[in-house]
Amino acid sequence: MFNFRNMSCKELMKVLGLGAVAFVLGVEWLNWLKRRLRDSRGPLKEVLFFPSPQVCVEHLFIRHKHFPCACPLPHGVETSFSRLLVHLLSARVSLDLCVFSFSHMELSRAILLLHKQGVVVRVVTDRDYMTITGSQIGALRKAGICVRHEMSSAVHMHHKFALVDSRKLITGSLNWTLTAVQSNKENVMVTEEPELVGPYQQEFQKLWEANDPANHKPQYTNGQLNIKTCKDK
Repeated sequence: MFNFRNMSCKELMKVLGLGAVAFVLGVEWLNWLKRRLRDSRGPLKEVLFFPSPQVCVEHLFIRHKHFPCACPLPHGVETSFSRLLVHLLSARVSLDLCVFSFSHMELSRAILLLHKQGVVVRVVTDRDYMTITGSQIGALRKAGICVRHEMSSAVHMHHKFALVDSRKLITGSLNWTLTAVQSNKENVMVTEEPELVGPYQQEFQKLWEANDPANHKPQYTNGQLNIKTCKDK
C-alpha cells in the first residue's frame, strides 16, 4: 500500500500519471471487449413494440447532470421509447430521416441535440403534414437542419425510417407523434445488417435528389413562396 505522505511531489505526480494511463487503458479495453462481444453476436437486431409507458428520459439528454431529475415520472426504467432514443442519440457523424408525421417533442429534442453536436442531419418529410399544428419540422429548419419535402401533391411521403451513421437502420410503422408512441400499437425494427441498411440508403438518396428544390419550379402565392425549401450547401 502506498504511503503518499512520504512521497515527494515528483514521485506523487508519477504515480498519479501512471494511474491515469491505467484508467484510460482500462476504458479502451472495456470498449474493445464490448465491440468483440457485439461482433460475436453478429449485426445488431432489435425489435421495439409500442405503445410505450411514459417514463423520465432526461438522463439520456443530460448525462453529466449532478442532480437527479425531480419530475414525477418513473426513473431508471427502460422502455421501447427510451431504447429508440438511445439508438438515435448514438449518431456521431450523420442522421438521415424519412418521416411522415413529426410532432413528438422529445424526438425533436434528440434531433436538435445531434445537430448541435455537429451530426449532419438530413430530413425528408411529407408536403402536407409538415405544416400541420404541432409539427416539429419548422423547429428543425429554424435550427439550420436541412429539410426537403415530397414535391408532388399527388402522393404522400409515408416512410418512417432513420439511418444512423449510414450503418444502423431504424424502421417500422411508428409515426413520430405522441399518440403513436403512447397510444398506438406500433413496431420498430433496429438493425445493422448491411443487406437491409443498403436499400434504405439508396431509397433515402433517391428521395433526397428527387425532391431537390433546384429541380422544381417554386410555387408562389401573392408574390410569396408557399413552402420554404432547403438546398444543399
